[in-house]
Amino acid sequence: MRVAVMERVGEVVVRERPAPRPGPGEVLVRIRAVGICGSDVHYFVEGRIGKFVVTGPIILGHECAGEVAELGAGVSGLAEGERVAIEPGWPCGRCPFCRAGRYNLCPDVRFLATPPDDGAFAEYLAVPADFAFTLPRGMSFAAGAMMEPLAVGVHAARRAGVTAGSSVAVVGAGPIGLLTLQAASAFGATRLFVSDVVEKRLALARELGAEAAVNAAKADVVAEVRRATSGGVDFTFECAGAAQAVGDCIRMLRPGGTLTLVGMTAEGTFPVDVGSLLAGELDVRTVFRYAHCYPLAIELVRTGRVRVEPLVTHRFPLERTAEALRFARDHKAEAIKVLVEV
Repeated sequence: MRVAVMERVGEVVVRERPAPRPGPGEVLVRIRAVGICGSDVHYFVEGRIGKFVVTGPIILGHECAGEVAELGAGVSGLAEGERVAIEPGWPCGRCPFCRAGRYNLCPDVRFLATPPDDGAFAEYLAVPADFAFTLPRGMSFAAGAMMEPLAVGVHAARRAGVTAGSSVAVVGAGPIGLLTLQAASAFGATRLFVSDVVEKRLALARELGAEAAVNAAKADVVAEVRRATSGGVDFTFECAGAAQAVGDCIRMLRPGGTLTLVGMTAEGTFPVDVGSLLAGELDVRTVFRYAHCYPLAIELVRTGRVRVEPLVTHRFPLERTAEALRFARDHKAEAIKVLVEV
């Protein structure tokens, strides 16, 4: 099979490798679509994101969907030719976190495209059958690949505790921010605010339900949101991975509100205004991937509660994976979700 390998930082080449075979309890999936995540771009440009560091050649890509090509021994409930979205984190199933249902915290999880594990920029992938989710009739492979970032948004809304009639501000209108916005709406939030510095993303946020989408480079986001809500929102979501964004999220909250950190900075550290957190008795929650979110994510898209197709702005073939990564890095004003089609 063909794979796109990052042999060193900034260099991705297409190579031939033996195709995998599915083991017991696994399915072989012919990959059809892979979204480029911000983490892929960080690895491509900087060789790291937070505590995760690239130390050798690696195949990137973890937002993926395809069709079942072969069943391993003991697999039931799936059939060859079935279209599936792949949840890319495979936990041990035995540790205390897995047993408690928080398998995203499993210390032995294998997560696609997270060093040292290879990812999905490949023609075939052998995956545990339990983490291959059937796509509804009519749902595209592109939409299937978007289930991964949508799962992040669903998990963020759950972690925050978004409730019916609540108000929400999302800082960062990239794919994660736009999907968190829609997940919060699906969970019942009725007042939705978004900030970013890219006009195309702000326009899409309005189309997807934001009451106001503020350009942070041209206006005082905090003042705008506090004025519109008479003192602040119930929930803020930091989806930009930027220190200033964290500060804005704190200042936009009403007393007793909840800040949820979704974005991850490349360096992993930033200053926090602890005084404001204490004075407002604000809750701070964090998101690390997701758990038990794929079925709901698929259902939200199937029923039209969340729209993912408008986020896919550019498509590249596998042979041009390096170009796709550079495009995602260099064209943030026009690219929202860049997709590699296999």
